[in-house]
Amino acid sequence: MDTLPTIPGGGTMDQVIEENRVLATLQAELDYPFASNLQRGISAPNAPTRYQVGSSVASVLEAIGSVVADIVQARGGPAQSVSCSSAAAVASLIAFRIGQEKDDSGDWTTPEPDPSAQKGRDLTKPFATRDGRYFLPHFGLPHLQRRVLDVLDCDLIEEDVSAAIAGWDALDLEEAIADARACGGMVRRREEWMRHPHGAALATRPVISIEKIGEAPPEPIPGGLRPLSGLRVLDLTRILAGPVAARSLAEHGADVLMVAGRDLPQVPEFVRETSHGKRSCFLDPKSGNGLDRLVELVSGADVFSQGYRPGAMEKLGLGPRDLATLRPGIVALSVSCFGTDGAMSDRAGWEQVAQAVTGMCAGQGGDAAPTLVPVPVCDFLTGYLGTLGTLIALQRRATEGGSWHVEVSLCRTAMFLQDQGLADEPGQFPKLEDIAPYLTESRGERGHLRFVGPVLQMSGTPPRYERPSPVLGQHQPEWL
Repeated sequence: MDTLPTIPGGGTMDQVIEENRVLATLQAELDYPFASNLQRGISAPNAPTRYQVGSSVASVLEAIGSVVADIVQARGGPAQSVSCSSAAAVASLIAFRIGQEKDDSGDWTTPEPDPSAQKGRDLTKPFATRDGRYFLPHFGLPHLQRRVLDVLDCDLIEEDVSAAIAGWDALDLEEAIADARACGGMVRRREEWMRHPHGAALATRPVISIEKIGEAPPEPIPGGLRPLSGLRVLDLTRILAGPVAARSLAEHGADVLMVAGRDLPQVPEFVRETSHGKRSCFLDPKSGNGLDRLVELVSGADVFSQGYRPGAMEKLGLGPRDLATLRPGIVALSVSCFGTDGAMSDRAGWEQVAQAVTGMCAGQGGDAAPTLVPVPVCDFLTGYLGTLGTLIALQRRATEGGSWHVEVSLCRTAMFLQDQGLADEPGQFPKLEDIAPYLTESRGERGHLRFVGPVLQMSGTPPRYERPSPVLGQHQPEWL
């Protein structure tokens, strides 16, 4: 079913929003009237899953564009149309597979992932357990991989992992992995997750939580040549959801400064594709000098985005309410797997774990064994929802003042995606000709790159990246 909004000949905007479950839910929960500038993007099942991946992501991107268009128009700029096709939305989810580099001979090549890292990702999937259930271990990062293998008491060999997991009951293994501060989850069906205390609690929370956490005078978005020119964003995130949220702000002109640790594990292809438009510096907030410098950066920031486990930033004196004291008027964005409340909130989690515990793996497998949806939709959709919440919080800061806390989580996003229902048949990935209009190039420290650029279409202020994807640590920890 085509769920993207239409205006020409399609009734009133209220009717269009009501027919689009994604936009209707967000408009009601956020109490934000999306503008009448939304137009129908081409909708099709452009991913090998029955979940409404393309249309859901496209709708959230259109909501982002609607808020940006409102910001521009409030300053006296022109009204503009906003749209995104489902094929383009899916292209944004698989961009890290499409990006290319020009080699010394002038040929375009697709960088190969590190073989050892790829092996860990390939084995991050559901395995059968002793009690007839399934469990998904997460082997994506070296330190977490080691913790999982220590619990399983085996090596990173598929047959050994499978045999080790087959010796456990699924729930017992989930608890043992959590106790080891490793990462993994028991595969549940959707209805089972909704009965689980944590799933039931998440169901009572909005998809995007926006809370006023301090008083401050009204402060407009700076603005300039671009919709978000002059907006300063500190990005303390890695591996997809958080980086996507900050990158989406960079698309509209924000100055985004990534803060990373020199020795923090990363996934190179993810870093490359989610860093377009940003600057990058090294800081260690756990060192005295690093924390002092970070606090100085906070004093000049508008947005502070972080993706650490709940409570980690508070230990450094950089929790949302600490930030509101350090910099009244700041918007703090928190990105997590399980959310910040509930019995499972302190657990580590990534895309695959969210899919496993909330019912997506079971739903993707259908009557067969559970399997992962083959696109990181929870990560990207959570990132885009974080961008949307941040923009609305900035709008509220401009009109009523205050400091604000925005929360999004992978599990809540997975539940939101399942709420949209299933398509009659699974689709296929977009063809190259579908993606070609969105390919762009850049030259910088990483060399000559070709990649999927912003896929949101805006007639007056089209999104774009002003800076090439940087090498980590390329810049100084300072504002422009």
